[in-house]
Amino acid sequence: MPTSLLEKLRSVDTPTVCNAIEVAQGQRGFNRFTRGTMHHCKPGMPAMVGRARTARIAGLAPPTEDDATIKARRLAYFRAMARGPGPSVAVIEDLDYPHCIAGWWGEVHVAVHKGLGMAGALTNGVMRDLDVIDDGFPILAGSIGPSHGFVHVRELGGEVSIMGMQVAEDDLVHADRHGAVVIPEAVIGDLEAAIDTVFANEAMILEPARAPGFDIDRLEEVWTQFEARRT
Repeated sequence: MPTSLLEKLRSVDTPTVCNAIEVAQGQRGFNRFTRGTMHHCKPGMPAMVGRARTARIAGLAPPTEDDATIKARRLAYFRAMARGPGPSVAVIEDLDYPHCIAGWWGEVHVAVHKGLGMAGALTNGVMRDLDVIDDGFPILAGSIGPSHGFVHVRELGGEVSIMGMQVAEDDLVHADRHGAVVIPEAVIGDLEAAIDTVFANEAMILEPARAPGFDIDRLEEVWTQFEARRT
């Protein structure tokens, strides 16, 4: 991914990226985004952008495998999170959803994943320790809770489901307080220009609407131009 695109993606919100994908595709109907309201650890942080490192966890009931297997898989999980060039995003499905209790994302794991160079975390599960987690590592989670339960890693890699959005290993993910989106590989080359187009189209309405003297006649004039240009 070009550095210029990465910087631009970090500077815009996820709704803008959704709009830009439709511009790049030339049609509406793109639907690889999360559903429902998620929780952000520190709203207002820049968006997380990166290639997905996927895993599945659970914590509502104790693991049925032996301790050695569980501990080995946890170390394998950290190796999987650390693999490859960045930026990367941890995308972790909690298999107990919607009854998740396992606060996988707390002070310790945030410090570890940030230290491994990851750009953030996306989960349908639980986050905690919100007052003491490190800055600079955004988390978008399905819920907030106090405990880690019987949390353990079940699977590494492969496709996971996060709030109605399917994410495969190495998919390009963009997420902020609004939710998350998987950016199709086919639009990456056109995405910078598409984001600029989104802003230019919106300015056709926003600038007159915020100017003195705006009225319904002016709206009808500019809205016709806007409709002719937008996707």
